Amino acid sequence: MLELIRPGTQFDFVGKRNLWMGISLIGILATLILFFTKGLNYGIDFTGGAEIQIQVPTSWDIGKVRDELESGGMEDLKVQQIGLPEASQYLIKAQGDESSLNLIANRISGILGKTLQPKEFEIQRVDVVGPAAGSSLRMSGFLSMFYALVCILIYVTIRFDYRYSPGAVIALFHDTVITLGVFILTQKQFDLQILAALLALIGYSNNDTIIVFDRVRETSQHHPEMTMKQAVNRAINETLGRTILTSLCTFFTVFALWLFGGKVIEDFAFTLMIGIIVGAYSSIFVASSLVIFITDYHAKREHKMKGKGQSSQSTTKKRPSVVHPSH
Repeated sequence: MLELIRPGTQFDFVGKRNLWMGISLIGILATLILFFTKGLNYGIDFTGGAEIQIQVPTSWDIGKVRDELESGGMEDLKVQQIGLPEASQYLIKAQGDESSLNLIANRISGILGKTLQPKEFEIQRVDVVGPAAGSSLRMSGFLSMFYALVCILIYVTIRFDYRYSPGAVIALFHDTVITLGVFILTQKQFDLQILAALLALIGYSNNDTIIVFDRVRETSQHHPEMTMKQAVNRAINETLGRTILTSLCTFFTVFALWLFGGKVIEDFAFTLMIGIIVGAYSSIFVASSLVIFITDYHAKREHKMKGKGQSSQSTTKKRPSVVHPSH
């Protein structure tokens, strides 16, 4: 059996937890600042634009359609094949609104008309996504991520206890925010496809965190003499080989999709690659560190409450009565 990490290996992951937490906090703050200053490059799903469905000769593929339109001067297009390949139908998404809708359709028709005869292609459908609808869809997308985090919070609380659930949710929030930060820096288009990738990452990253939490709980039960720091450090080391192998296998698969899958799923695969790296990091350094922090916080609080209880009991003890002799 292949073992990347030898049994008994003990890397001190929790010893530098303040450093890792500081790095993560800086990354989150930097992303939030960029979000409110630079902002995401929203696609037409969230800002509004035109959707044109066309049919071209079967000898054309999606790359040919995109190259023809880009050579004709149309940029920031998203081309998607719909239906069966032999139907040769494509959906073109371009920035626009009601006033420029017909202009975009006529422009596409003019570009294709330079290469094809009028009977060789057809503009089958023209729709528009208005700015109001795009804004509503954007809000719904962010709410879907929020609801997913709430459901995971409830799930982890039921499966484990209050010490674990905040760490899992904050780690997932960390993964989502850092991935969004990469999109803000690169200014890649953020659309429904990327939103779907983020929701997939929430589930994937949470699975890795649950594996670590399971081992932490098991270690704490079998070794009650261990402190939470020792239990967490041992659990991370014991699951480290599994985390590396799983993350590498998934990463290489998604990398192949990014490299050979074409522009249709390129950004989707790119999102997954970033999320896999960030998710593995957060499972080891963020979620586990928060478990230690919350456990220590509640232990100190309970100790403080017990101290107050003992002091109040001592002050409420009745003083012995003294009987003075009568004169």
